[in-house]
Amino acid sequence: MGSGEDSPGGTGAGVGGIVRGAVLKALVVFGGVLLIRRLRRSTTRWDHARAVADALSGEKFSREQARKDPENYFNLRMLTCPATEMVDGSGVLYFEQAFWRAPEKPFRQRFYMVKPCPKEMKCDVELSSYAIRDVEEYKNFCDRPKDQRPQPEEVIADIAEHLTTIHLSRCGRGKRCLYEGSTPSGGFPNNWSGAAYCTSDLSIHKNGEIHIWDKGFDDEGNQVWGTKAGPYEFKPAPKSNYDDMFSPLNFSAPLSLEKIESSYVTDDQ
Repeated sequence: MGSGEDSPGGTGAGVGGIVRGAVLKALVVFGGVLLIRRLRRSTTRWDHARAVADALSGEKFSREQARKDPENYFNLRMLTCPATEMVDGSGVLYFEQAFWRAPEKPFRQRFYMVKPCPKEMKCDVELSSYAIRDVEEYKNFCDRPKDQRPQPEEVIADIAEHLTTIHLSRCGRGKRCLYEGSTPSGGFPNNWSGAAYCTSDLSIHKNGEIHIWDKGFDDEGNQVWGTKAGPYEFKPAPKSNYDDMFSPLNFSAPLSLEKIESSYVTDDQ
């Protein structure tokens, strides 16, 4: 007589197991597709704005660039931190830049306002810069204890004239950056050092770097301030080590104002 494997009951059980396995695999695949779709949908316009604000925050330096190309770049410190939040949810960041050797004397201070791009625009995040009414009150804002900083309501009251706006979009696949963008064609009005307008390019990289290229142009389109070699590359602050104490950057000759002005803005734009 035949074995149990040849009986009708055994064949049915085997087929049933195959069917159940196929159904289970189909459910797993279908569930995975739904999960991916849900995760994609969960990244909202405000999530992108918060990601940009987080990436901009912190202490970053152009030390490596200055070491490699001291003729075109200075060792600058960029420091940014949250200052307050507007009623509509827009984040307000305080931003300052200073020479590495004199962090207590920033030469550029701004408020950044970060929010999603308007729905009708093809971008993800709108980053606008504003002047500060009393910059002296905000020097080293991020380095101070919170109870010694201007409070949120004061920050809102001290947001002065609009300076620039950069529209950022997610970077395409294969790129090193997360977000990149620039000011609109034609830039924004600017009268510093003979300029008629200024432009800015910004990219946020996966390794925490921030690349910024600010330039000023006269009425004829000639660049009158800003670096010409390329953007400043600010990298997250490294841990201090023994070698940094003896870096040539720490013992360089005094900088001339002429050189500073030709390669970087040291005054309000």
